[in-house]
Amino acid sequence: MKRLGLGGPLLALVLLAAACTGPDAEPEAGAAPGAEESATTAAFADCAALTAPVAAPSGPAGPAPGSGRLLPSLSLPCFVGGGEVAVGELRGPAVVNLWASWCPPCRKELPAFQRLAERAGDRLRVVGVNSGDARPAAQSIGEDFGLEFPSLYDRDKRLLTELGGRAVLPVTLLVDAEGRIRHRDETGALDDAELATLVRRHLGVAVPS
Repeated sequence: MKRLGLGGPLLALVLLAAACTGPDAEPEAGAAPGAEESATTAAFADCAALTAPVAAPSGPAGPAPGSGRLLPSLSLPCFVGGGEVAVGELRGPAVVNLWASWCPPCRKELPAFQRLAERAGDRLRVVGVNSGDARPAAQSIGEDFGLEFPSLYDRDKRLLTELGGRAVLPVTLLVDAEGRIRHRDETGALDDAELATLVRRHLGVAVPS
């Protein structure tokens, strides 16, 4: 049986439905910014090592060096401790996931990112960027889902704005050892197999799915 393709307008509607955007997706008002910055959480890891080199990946070779856009030059606080991290100095291989507690596909895929972090070990970094969110709501998601990978806090969606393109969540970036974005995914909630395929194809890191 011949498979019917999706037309341009219909495809755009399908992709939009798989993502979170618009004023109705904004977080509820939370605590004052100063109070949020001092919050502590049992979820997430410290961000101190994010700008240090990662061990050379095993498996097939990744893309040729030098291709891809560099990560934007801005600093964001780590969710744990609040210390600033220079995003442009983050080094991979890394999977960077922009997410929010109010985004259903983000919540759906977050456990797969935790499993990816566990399976990859020291061959690959998994980094979250909590975007446009209230800190207590993000903390609750992190604790409920048992998220242990490091996450940055970006209440004003600065990274999403700097990246350009569609202002939707979730967004997943595949970042190489030079801090270059080799792939940007906005297809909606990713599962274990899809993440393993993206990591192998764009970063040359073999991770079991």
